[in-house]
Amino acid sequence: MPSRSSDVILKVDNLKKYFPIQKGFFKKTVGNIKAVDDVSLFINRGETLGLVGESGSGKTTLGRCILRVIEPTAGDVYFNYEGDLVNLAGLSGRQMHEARRHLQMIFQDPYSSLDPRMIVSDIIAEPLYANKLLKGEGLRRRVRELVELVGLEKSQLRRYPHAFSGGQRQRIGIARALATSPKLIVADEPVSALDVSIQAQILNLLQDLQGQFELTYLFIAHDLSVIEHISDRVAVMYVGKIVELAKTESIFIGPKHPYTEALLSAVPQLDPETKTQRIILPGEVANPANPPSGCYFHPRCNYARDICKQVMPPWEEIEPEHYVVCHFAKELKLKGVD
Repeated sequence: MPSRSSDVILKVDNLKKYFPIQKGFFKKTVGNIKAVDDVSLFINRGETLGLVGESGSGKTTLGRCILRVIEPTAGDVYFNYEGDLVNLAGLSGRQMHEARRHLQMIFQDPYSSLDPRMIVSDIIAEPLYANKLLKGEGLRRRVRELVELVGLEKSQLRRYPHAFSGGQRQRIGIARALATSPKLIVADEPVSALDVSIQAQILNLLQDLQGQFELTYLFIAHDLSVIEHISDRVAVMYVGKIVELAKTESIFIGPKHPYTEALLSAVPQLDPETKTQRIILPGEVANPANPPSGCYFHPRCNYARDICKQVMPPWEEIEPEHYVVCHFAKELKLKGVD
């Protein structure tokens, strides 16, 4: 963990989100889908934490639980926005409304996240109006500043979302997220729906804005190349659990969890002469409604032993700032990206 609590802007302790499985006329609960299962992590002020994993691993659910867009089943989320770590899980509706202006989200689909009946100026102004931060000429001036800040023209403020390209719509979403001057932004796969050339523009814009406004990002993605480009640290998620958390360079050069090694083996190499051995994992991703005993990854792991099938490995810091959930992390020699 960081040496000073003032370094931390977000701290998540043992967060869980279970969705009940109900059957029968009386909707009896017969089980739970463990979308987020006992997650702990922290994000330092001004950094980008990349959250990566396969589709269905719980990344988006974790991001929305952190913001209380959906209510977690258990656990604590501490956010530092007034000099002290405040537990968001314990806030009332009014208190959470006041805190949420410091917490914003950029969504994956830039079209469905924008109201097609509203013009751009109203979309960007909405969070300012809802939080009663500005009105009148001050509000209109702020909207003009924001639209230019993300690379659009003031002349486009009267248009509707359908008149823009995907990249432009995502810029509108970014402007809306910036409107209340937030301290933390959860970016949920913000470039996955865009063309590759546009992805680079949006990533560069996010980095420029981070430097300009000292923003902190939780950046959710499934593309490790994107994660490597933008992240200071990386958290790897598998079936609702964080299995590895470390600085980006440490993750890519020296992974400590077999699942991370398998993900890295699929990263394309820039040199066409370089041949990589893709690790094909056997079986299917574990069912979050009925996860296996012991380590959730053991049915697909090439290094699994008997203890892996019986005992869940502990969350352990095996090197400075390198955390992993694996019984044999200290002895395995796993391959990263050269």
